[in-house]
Amino acid sequence: MAEHEETAPEADEEEEETLGYKPPAPKALEEIVKQDAEDESLAKYKEALLGGGLSGNVIIDETNPNKVIVQKLSLLAEGRDEVFIDLTKPKEDIKKESFTMKEGCKYQIKIYFYVQRDIVVGLRYEQKVSRKGVQVSKMTQMMGSYGPKPELQSFTTATEEAPSGMLYRGNYNIKSRFADDDQNKYVAWEWNLAVKKDWD
Repeated sequence: MAEHEETAPEADEEEEETLGYKPPAPKALEEIVKQDAEDESLAKYKEALLGGGLSGNVIIDETNPNKVIVQKLSLLAEGRDEVFIDLTKPKEDIKKESFTMKEGCKYQIKIYFYVQRDIVVGLRYEQKVSRKGVQVSKMTQMMGSYGPKPELQSFTTATEEAPSGMLYRGNYNIKSRFADDDQNKYVAWEWNLAVKKDWD
C-alpha cells in the first residue's frame, strides 16, 4: 500500500518475462533429490528446503491438486494484535473483509500456506490497490522456493508505511493473488483496507 512499491505485471501482461528472467525447466522432486547427491553442502540445503518431503511426497489435502494451499493472510501493524483474513472461505465472503489501519503506521503482510506434492519454484505474492475505482499502486513480492512439508509455512513482507494525510484516508480495494515461476496461479481474491486518522 505504500506509495513507493515494486510494480507487478498487469493482468494481460502476466505471461511476459520479467527483466529477461527465464525460470528453469520444471523437474520432478525425485530428480532434484538425486541430482548432485555427492555434494554434501547441496544435500544439506535440499534437506533444509524439503524437510519432511525429502523422503517422499507430502500430501496435505488429497482433493487439492495444487502444490500450494494458501490458508490465511494477516496484517502486522506496530502496537496492534495480528489480524487475519481466512483465505479458505468463499471469495464472496473474503471480499467483504476489511482491515483498519492508522495512517502513517508501519506494517507488514504475513502469508500462511502449505506446500504439498512437489517443490514450488519462485512463489510470489502480487497485489493491486485501487481507490474509488482508480488503481493507485501495485507490487510483486518475491517469496522464494519452498519444498513440501507437513507444517504450515509462512512468509512476511518487508516493513512498509501506511499513507498519511487527509487526502489518503479512506477505503482501498486490494486484488491479491499467488503465482509461481511455472505460471501456476494458486489463488486470487479481493479484500479491503480502511486508512483512518486513528485505530477504531
